[in-house]
Amino acid sequence: MPPEQPEIRITTDGACKGNPGPGGWAAILQWNGVEKVLQGAEAHTTNNRMEMMAALRALEALKRPSTVRLSTDSRYLLDGMTRWLHGWKRNGWRNASKQPVKNADLWMALDQAARPHVIHWEWVRGHSGDPMNERADSLANEAIAAFRMAD
Repeated sequence: MPPEQPEIRITTDGACKGNPGPGGWAAILQWNGVEKVLQGAEAHTTNNRMEMMAALRALEALKRPSTVRLSTDSRYLLDGMTRWLHGWKRNGWRNASKQPVKNADLWMALDQAARPHVIHWEWVRGHSGDPMNERADSLANEAIAAFRMAD
């Protein structure tokens, strides 16, 4: 019998100062009482790209196939991964209007990073008091501040 997949809780968030503008992302990974925080920032980006980057970097950090409960306050990320991705791939990365899919580079990378895992996508309302979402938001904004300080 194969070993059980680890169960990992991931909370992600992205932030942008201006849209586009400087942006940051954060992911909090939790499993078996262990926690790992990932953060990053970019000089010129969008909020949607930062939301996607948080999930991408979190999934890329997983060392083996896992069962993941990924929490996000981004409907764009959630709907993209659970509703739109299959159609975009089928239509050659074009949307329903036959236009190229925005952020296709990140959608392709997310699709690849998600493949080894069983992912349960959860949406939480942003800025509504969910402690982990608030913490991820704070970490994403910290990443922007640190990036600006280093610049």
